[in-house]
Amino acid sequence: MQSHTFSPTIFHLAFPVTNLAQTKTFYVDGLGCEPGRENPHSLILNLYGHQLVAHVTHEPLTPQRGVYPRHFGLVFTNEADFDALVVRSHQHQLNFYQPPKERFVGTLLDHRTFFLQDPFYNLLEFKFYRHTSAIFGEIELTQIGDTPLV
Repeated sequence: MQSHTFSPTIFHLAFPVTNLAQTKTFYVDGLGCEPGRENPHSLILNLYGHQLVAHVTHEPLTPQRGVYPRHFGLVFTNEADFDALVVRSHQHQLNFYQPPKERFVGTLLDHRTFFLQDPFYNLLEFKFYRHTSAIFGEIELTQIGDTPLV
């Protein structure tokens, strides 16, 4: 299989919110995102160099049951950065949907993870893999996440 080298790119994700002030409290004050352009309907956020866009909706937002199928987040390549975000999240009393834990300990897929829930029921996962090969590789292994509820 050939591998392709990509130029540095920026990930973009748009997600629903119902209140921009609450969005800023969670994402800017809590997570440490840098705010960008804003109008009464949207706010651009810089999350570790990636573009998030919060769009105000008037549709009711409801929590999903569990972390699957929908969540987003970051994979840290430096464990100290992962740890710093855990500390920051506790300091700012962000809502831990799942506290920090380890998955697949002792295997090539060994990683640390935690989930936050924003005020609009959006779930964010943050990870650190002990073996960077597991981020996109180790394709002979089939474990992905926790066993979902049926």
